[in-house]
Amino acid sequence: MRTRLALGALGALLAGGCAQVPLPEAAPPVATPPAAIPPAHFAEIPPGWAEAAPADAAPRGAWWHAFADPALDDLETRAAAASPTLAAALARRDEARAVLGQAAAAEVPEIDANASAARNRVSQSRPLSQGNAATYNDFRLGAQLSYEIDLWGRVRNAVRAARAESAASEADLAAARLSLQAAVADAYARLRGLDAEADLLERSVVAYATALDLTRRRHDGGVASGLDENRARTVLGNARAQVADVASRRAATEHEIAALVGEAAGAFHIAPLAHVPQAPSVPVGTPATLVQRRPDIAAAERRVAEANARVGVARAALFPTITLGLAGGYETTGGSLLSAPNTTWALGPLGLSLPLFDGGRRRAGVRLSRAQYDEVVANYRGSVLTAFREVEDALAAARDLAREAEAQKTAAQAAEATSRLSFTRYREGAANYFEVVTAQTDALNAQRALLAVETRRAQASVAIVRALGGPVTG
Repeated sequence: MRTRLALGALGALLAGGCAQVPLPEAAPPVATPPAAIPPAHFAEIPPGWAEAAPADAAPRGAWWHAFADPALDDLETRAAAASPTLAAALARRDEARAVLGQAAAAEVPEIDANASAARNRVSQSRPLSQGNAATYNDFRLGAQLSYEIDLWGRVRNAVRAARAESAASEADLAAARLSLQAAVADAYARLRGLDAEADLLERSVVAYATALDLTRRRHDGGVASGLDENRARTVLGNARAQVADVASRRAATEHEIAALVGEAAGAFHIAPLAHVPQAPSVPVGTPATLVQRRPDIAAAERRVAEANARVGVARAALFPTITLGLAGGYETTGGSLLSAPNTTWALGPLGLSLPLFDGGRRRAGVRLSRAQYDEVVANYRGSVLTAFREVEDALAAARDLAREAEAQKTAAQAAEATSRLSFTRYREGAANYFEVVTAQTDALNAQRALLAVETRRAQASVAIVRALGGPVTG
């Protein structure tokens, strides 16, 4: 009967603790701080403001398919499967989930089972002895329960903080995944730009070698001077040097991609393809869409909530801590252990810890948590400002590079026509070779500049996706 009464009393106390009756709450009301007054519209697109709704967990899909390049598709798949950076982000997410599980466990009582068996001998000279020694067995089987009554919200706020950090780690993982995808696409665009440049230079070397052969024959026939032959050799030598330079830069870019996809650089190779990926059109959306999709902004906001909860944990340390214990089981020196006469139980101890004097340590902890909260708020504001700047930069680059590409294409076509015409004039004896060298150099520089612009346009499309937190449809 007494055992049932004790268990009933404990159940009532636990029910009261779990019900969390209204008591002074240690954490201040959580509210997302103003990050910065967001723009009504991006400067690079027409106005259009809409209220944001969190969407950082929305699937972003295989946005790189817009480039229509099977080799890029394969690289992105390999990076997702073997990237060390992504694996580390995944481990940090799992770590945050485990910390949340540890924190949440404090919301319920802890129950431990115990068992022991011993043979003891007590001295005949022991206190209160009857003058006889005694040897006996002692068998015990039982369980004990301990529970902190969370009157001031220490446990609740610790769980809130861990839950916010777990959500932030999910956003960190999404940001790491998007950053990896963008890094692979950006490096791949540069690689293909170098392939196209190498192809252009190889074709130029062939053309310059043909021109040198003609100049040599004309020199041998007394039609051209040694100066013309040397100029032809100079142009050919410069082109061959540029081929070697491009090959070196391509190797470094290929090794960069190898590291991104988690493979050794020495065993990694991408077959050359003289084709710069065409920059796809990326829908942009409104500033609110940016805020709701950027995983780094979502992570920063959730860490504001975590820091707010940590203030509550620090403030709860200023109040008393109350713990409740219960133990029960069986004990015997022999015979049947699991029998009613051998039952034992204990209600308590009921622990109370009241801070009286600690030299200001707990209050300093509150000040520390508030300062950390202010720091996280500032970081959140900085994340939003950086996000808007990155979008504006990417949009401006895409717009200006499109105009630059059109102008550079016209210049390259004109320079190529001039090079062909000057060489025809030289072959027919109507011009000297200096005119040919100048025209050939201008044509090569214009074509290389066009390839560079096309490569940068592809990179700008990737930068827009990265800045927006993923592709925006609709």
